Amino acid sequence: MEKYNKVTKLNNFKPKVKNLTEKELRVQLAAAYRIFNHLNWDYLIYGHITARVPGPEKHFLINPFGLRYDEVTASNLVKIDLDGNIVEKSEYPVNPAGFIIHSAIHSTREDAHCVMHTHTPAGMAAAALKEPIKNIDFDSTSLTNQIAFHDFEGVTVRKEECERLSNNLGKKSVMILRNHGLLSVGSTIAHAFIRLHSLERACLIQTLARSTNEDLIEVSDNIAKAHANEIENSDKGELAFNSMIRLMDKIDPSYKD
Repeated sequence: MEKYNKVTKLNNFKPKVKNLTEKELRVQLAAAYRIFNHLNWDYLIYGHITARVPGPEKHFLINPFGLRYDEVTASNLVKIDLDGNIVEKSEYPVNPAGFIIHSAIHSTREDAHCVMHTHTPAGMAAAALKEPIKNIDFDSTSLTNQIAFHDFEGVTVRKEECERLSNNLGKKSVMILRNHGLLSVGSTIAHAFIRLHSLERACLIQTLARSTNEDLIEVSDNIAKAHANEIENSDKGELAFNSMIRLMDKIDPSYKD
């Protein structure tokens, strides 16, 4: 009985998520860039993670264009508005394609405080498939009815694509940018991270399992939906993300600078 109670308490555990100051948000976002680098989710100097800063202006932080992810720190993150204008002094520019994609979501989704975008091999491989995600594993089923799609339109530098992109995302939590890569949103950086982690893992499993040409065992819709609901209503990635921050502290805490 005691063992059962411990398991029950763990499953019901929901860490308190406090409202971060901009300084705290900068440190957490810089840590996220280092985590991406550690997981090999970076793509030279491309790809982005953005986080909305507190305040009515809807400003958000983005990585300095030209720096590797392992060079990103709390202080060199660039603050921009929804039009991509740098609103505080910075020695670095920003990638136009970065703020076009991210501003499209930040401007229309009040709950999207963090937006993550990657170009990983597994993600791009899945994005090239007509039916990229089947319910065949833990992670793919955790995203049941939560995956949106957006057709490839070339490098995203045109503002008219913003409306199409945000409409395609709708109220869903992750998106596969066809022939391009992956994207996730979240109410916190941890929330966006755990969703993207699930999508990245799902894409990897899809490419591995489907490359065998063996018959796949697909999870039934009712089980997949129940599983997705349970995962979505858990701790929203706080425990996993915090564990990765502790790892970054061991490897190289310079992201806090």
